[in-house]
Amino acid sequence: MEKGLGNVGAKMGNLVVGLRGKGKGFSKMDDDGESRTQKKHEDRALQELGKQLVGLSSEQLANIDVPEQLLEAVMVARKTKKRGAKRRQMQYIGRLMREIDAGPIGDALENIRRGDLDKARCFHKIEQWRDAIKAGEEAVIEEILAACPDAERQRLTQLARNARHDAQKGKGVKSSRVLFRYLKEVAGP
Repeated sequence: MEKGLGNVGAKMGNLVVGLRGKGKGFSKMDDDGESRTQKKHEDRALQELGKQLVGLSSEQLANIDVPEQLLEAVMVARKTKKRGAKRRQMQYIGRLMREIDAGPIGDALENIRRGDLDKARCFHKIEQWRDAIKAGEEAVIEEILAACPDAERQRLTQLARNARHDAQKGKGVKSSRVLFRYLKEVAGP
């Protein structure tokens, strides 16, 4: 008796296996030769680009050449707070991204990221200069004057003296901040 049921199951299993791959929805390759998995990966990558667009400031977004419809969708996604609605809006942005050439947008996002890294490196360098000046390293002043042509020796030494004096007396950080602002100003953008 069990043997008969096993045969029926095997026949049904063959029937299901036999149906796979015959319908249009079961095709593993699309008309253009790309697999569905590859297309899904590309769609997710485009959706991730859209997510990065949503995370940009208005100023940064204005500097990127984005089609009007995509820009509106990004603005709506920024305002959307509910999780499900935000997910659907991000999927919509991904769909819009598929219709345009996303290469220039990706390049612009990479330039923004690279610019942020450059700003962070510059900020870190300024902090190192300030800390070295407060520690009394006079050679750093010469390094700053060589690296920053707009720096004035007299102003820099005066700010360095004030910052060292306040640091030794434990008076606070006002002169250190003034020194940092000056270094930031002469180091440029």
